[in-house]
Amino acid sequence: MSTVTRANLVEHLYSRVGLSRHDSSMILESLLDAISNRLEAGESVKLSGFGTFSVRQKGERIGRNPKTGVEVPILPRAVLVFRPSQLLRDRMNGSETVAAEASSHDR
Repeated sequence: MSTVTRANLVEHLYSRVGLSRHDSSMILESLLDAISNRLEAGESVKLSGFGTFSVRQKGERIGRNPKTGVEVPILPRAVLVFRPSQLLRDRMNGSETVAAEASSHDR
């Protein structure tokens, strides 16, 4: 299994859209900045047909050091949560015909 990197995404944009690599990189960085800024502000980001990124606040709780067994307080923090859309879940589970039918209705 391989990992998709920013460089892979820039190459994909470059080959698909026909912009220069520099312009493709600028578009990707701009998009990632916009998403990051919204999440940092506590807003959710919904990408239709892909999924929703949201920030969830976790409260303080007591944890335990596994080595010593000593209880340690874990401070409140924000965590990033991704919830895939039903279309993405269907594609991941091999139900691409359902996803294809749904996307043809969106056109």
